Amino acid sequence: MFSSLFYIAVLLFLLYGVSLAVDSINPLQSISDGETLVSKEGVFEFGFFSPGNSKGRYVGVWYKKIPVQTVVWVANRCNPINDSSGLLMINSTGNIVLLYQNKSVVWSTSLSKQAQKAKLELLDSGNLVLKEEKNGNSEAYLWQSFDYPCNTMLPGMKLGRDLRKGFNRLFSAWRNWDDPCPGDLTWGIEIDVQQHTFPDIYMWKGEEKHHRAGPWNGLGTSGMPVSRPNYLYDFDVIYDEDEFYYTFNLKNKSLITVAVLNQTTLTVQRLTWVEAEKNWKIYFFVPTDQCDNYGLCGGNGYCVIGGNPACQCLKGYKPRSVEIWYSTDWSEGCERNTPLECKDKHNDGFVKFVGLKLPDSSYSCANKSMNLKECRAECLSNCSCMAYANSDIRDGGSGCIMWFGDLMDIRKVASSKQALYVRMPASELGNSGPKERAVIVVTCIGGVSVVLLLGYSICKTKAKEQNIRISHSEEDLELPMSFHLYTIINATDNFSTRNKLGHGGFGPVYRGRLEDGQEIAVKRLSISSGQGIDEFKNEVTLIAKLQHRNLVKLLGCCIQGEEKLLVYEYMPNKSLDSFIFDQNSAKLLGWCKRFQIICGIARGLLYLHHDSRLRIIHRDLKTSNVLLDNEMNPKISDFGLARTLGGDLIEGNTKRVVGTYGYMSPEYVYNGQFSVKSDVFSFGTMVLEIVSGKRSTSFSPQNDNLTLTGHAWTLMQQGRTMELLDAHLRDSHHDLQDLQEVLRCIHVGLLCVQHRAADRPSMSSVVVMLNSDSHVLPYPNRPAYFMEIEAPQRYPESSLKLCIRSRGSISNHIYN
Repeated sequence: MFSSLFYIAVLLFLLYGVSLAVDSINPLQSISDGETLVSKEGVFEFGFFSPGNSKGRYVGVWYKKIPVQTVVWVANRCNPINDSSGLLMINSTGNIVLLYQNKSVVWSTSLSKQAQKAKLELLDSGNLVLKEEKNGNSEAYLWQSFDYPCNTMLPGMKLGRDLRKGFNRLFSAWRNWDDPCPGDLTWGIEIDVQQHTFPDIYMWKGEEKHHRAGPWNGLGTSGMPVSRPNYLYDFDVIYDEDEFYYTFNLKNKSLITVAVLNQTTLTVQRLTWVEAEKNWKIYFFVPTDQCDNYGLCGGNGYCVIGGNPACQCLKGYKPRSVEIWYSTDWSEGCERNTPLECKDKHNDGFVKFVGLKLPDSSYSCANKSMNLKECRAECLSNCSCMAYANSDIRDGGSGCIMWFGDLMDIRKVASSKQALYVRMPASELGNSGPKERAVIVVTCIGGVSVVLLLGYSICKTKAKEQNIRISHSEEDLELPMSFHLYTIINATDNFSTRNKLGHGGFGPVYRGRLEDGQEIAVKRLSISSGQGIDEFKNEVTLIAKLQHRNLVKLLGCCIQGEEKLLVYEYMPNKSLDSFIFDQNSAKLLGWCKRFQIICGIARGLLYLHHDSRLRIIHRDLKTSNVLLDNEMNPKISDFGLARTLGGDLIEGNTKRVVGTYGYMSPEYVYNGQFSVKSDVFSFGTMVLEIVSGKRSTSFSPQNDNLTLTGHAWTLMQQGRTMELLDAHLRDSHHDLQDLQEVLRCIHVGLLCVQHRAADRPSMSSVVVMLNSDSHVLPYPNRPAYFMEIEAPQRYPESSLKLCIRSRGSISNHIYN
């Protein structure tokens, strides 16, 4: 029997060239639903599949040996087959066709010429190739999947353009986990060959630029900080008359590393498979931080992580609109202090900047044969040229890029050695002679005198206006009381350091006592903190209209001269974090009280989201912003960053991402989207902290590199949920109801920190789940920031505090 089959196979091969290899098919073979091709070394598999919860059938390539199905390429991305009747084959013209019910063409290739003996083969690189064999030898590929990428970049794939064949290898994210159809997030290279612009790597969200890597400078993209050695892969960039593309190859062939465009987080994630953990680990992702958002600082501005403010104007420039700029809307950018006249090119020069991401090259011109001296002369001879730089910084530098118009999307990159030369008029270069300098000094002295006199007059007028407004503040802001500055000075003993309770992002907080004996807490906005004025007004306007037993009560305010003060009821037990994270104080906080605090915070948050006159998103919920009264009742405080949403709106968007690392939801960190679900995420993090007694921002398990949320989810997966409970409570006697409450709180907390905002419950559902023993809870998906490497922590903690916390709440640790 066996010998008969063998001879039949040999006969078929001799007559028709039929291949029986499992990695390929020829025109006499097909692949039906349930059948697959497997590459020679068993690395990849090709066939029919259904992603996530979808019932549609797609044809694609995925990793064979990885238990978590990871699809890297899909043929019929937007045309799923509704049943198992799909059939893939090579037709008579040599094209690959995917048929539905053996008649309707769902997807096909379009070859420019007919192929007689085509062969479809799956390579160990993950590339699905169609080639023609003549005289037993394979010629160049007729078609390959690597030329039509989806959302995943494999080693050896190209990101970029083939100018000869007209290919634009553009990656596009899946619409969601269940739908591989392209979303609105794309990743590719932009270059204008006719205008000789220098190529740049971009991410687009719809039609808008979302992130830019910066031009390739021979060592890397100029916008990418070199923070650590790269042991995983090598970059390679090809730029010539025929094509421009970026690719990477693995240094260790045994590793599995890919780059994935993720629509959910609007990022490119570089993932590495960790065999020991049976999971993917994020090695790197972009955008990484606020400064990676395209054009944040407008034209001629640059972004500095940890800067206050984050956006600065280049030397020789000033904000186009001072008022708008200091409201932290930097989109209008900067303009020159002294306009260029360009009558005599010798009056202009250049200022050298080192350590910046080079500007957007959409309005650039490149010449690889020029040296830096020639580049300078060429730029100086063109009135429209605003800056120049080397296109390659290796071996002393070579090539030339020149920029025209406003310089867009610049950021500080400390580790970069790239130099950018920005054009300046002579007056900004310090090249004036002795006589001119004398005139300038006299003029400046006179100008300063006039400004001081004018400023004094304006300040007196404003002081009068502010004092008039104080008498009307109850009507305008609905405040219960306006305090005179003299009253606050007396109450705090002239803001004595003995009465200082703590210091937040925009000023200190003091304890005081009014003449009638009432104790108060006074938040004093720092005079030098211009960035906090909007937060101050925001907090006054919002909290004056809120009345709830789980929100801190605002007694009044004082706006007098340069002083801006908020007066709150005093909370004798300070903030929640001073209890749960302190070894001694934590012992005083039993489970019963912790559960009451969790429920109280939930009720306060429900009021903000649903029951107050305004729908309010807090945006900075954390344990240090929950105060405890004398009966340990929780009160949410610090509304400096809160936002209101009118009507039926449930979400908003901002370019200014502010808050505290560890509590901010992923959609807010990466895309500036905030909603009631952003607060739910922060609440879930707090619940896990209250139960465990561990800070989410400094949680460090022994060896698994998990975050607090990842650790809690893993314990639930393993049936060891109770191990998350604070060690101070574990040995205490608990009845069955207490244990059920602990398990329910952990479960609810994990539901709240799920990655997708849509999966998180509303606060009304949370309140029901916390207080109902009979309520069946859905099983939580894997949380956001499952591992430390996934968290938005690409800079040292000290730098991160400057980036986020200094621009966070007015009282970051209000009572600590």
